[in-house]
Amino acid sequence: MAQDENIIKDADRVLIVTEKRKRYLVQVKAGKKFHCSEGFIDTSKLVGKPYGCVVVSNTGSRWNIFKPTIVDRVLFFPRTTQIVYPKDLGYIILASGIGPGSTVLEAGTGTGVLTTMLAHLVRPTGKVYSYDVKADYLEGVAVRLRQLALSEYVELKQGDVSQGVTERNLDAAVIDVPEPWTVVEACREALKPSGVWVSLSPTVEQVVQTFEALENSGFGDLSCVEILMRNIRVKRGMTRPEFIMRGHTAYIVTARKTMSD
Repeated sequence: MAQDENIIKDADRVLIVTEKRKRYLVQVKAGKKFHCSEGFIDTSKLVGKPYGCVVVSNTGSRWNIFKPTIVDRVLFFPRTTQIVYPKDLGYIILASGIGPGSTVLEAGTGTGVLTTMLAHLVRPTGKVYSYDVKADYLEGVAVRLRQLALSEYVELKQGDVSQGVTERNLDAAVIDVPEPWTVVEACREALKPSGVWVSLSPTVEQVVQTFEALENSGFGDLSCVEILMRNIRVKRGMTRPEFIMRGHTAYIVTARKTMSD
C-alpha cells in the first residue's frame, strides 16, 4: 500500500472505535465535529494523521482511528431492507467459491450489502449481475457502489429473476428473495455445470420448499446450515460469553447444478 494511503485526508471516511468499544463511521470534513456519549472531536484535526492513531476527546476518552474495511463500510449502509450479516457472509463466500474473476447472479439487491461484498470479491475481472424489482433500491445501491469505486464490477438490473435472465454460464447464483423456489429454474439456466446455488431464508418452511424445488430441478450436493455467533467478554479471571448473542438470522441453502435431464 502506498504511504499516502495510510494518511487521513479531507473527505475520507474513518472508523472511530471509542474507549467503550463503540464503533462509528465518520467522514472527515473541515469544521465538522463528531459527537457521541464519550465526548467530541474536531474531525478536521485528523487530516495528516496516520490511520491507527489515537486521539483524545474533550472528555479525555481515548479513541482509535482506523481505516475502514469493506465490511465496516457496508455495515453502516442505510438499511432499507434486512441485511446479510458478516457471520453469514463468510459462509456464503466459502461455500460458493466466489473469488477474483467469478461471474455471479444475485437475486434481490436490497440494501446492497451482499452486492458490495460480491463486487469486492470478483475484482478485477469478474462481474456481478444483480436483480431487484424495486428501482429505488437499485438507485441507492448504485450510489454506494460509486462511493466505493466498485461500479464497474456490477450490472444492476430491474427485473424479477423468476421470469428468467439473459446471463449464461455463470459460476454462482446468490439468492435473497422471499420465495427462492420460484427462481430455481432461471438460475439453473444461468449457471454453468457444477455452478453453485446459495440462498438465504429466515424460515424453515421456505427452506423446505426451496430444497424440493432444487431436487426436482436436478441440483445435487444440497445442504442447509445456520450460523450462530457469540462474542466473548475477555477480562482476566472474569472471561465469559456475552449475555446477548447474534442468533438466528437466516438458514443458508447450498446446492450445485448437475447435468441430469
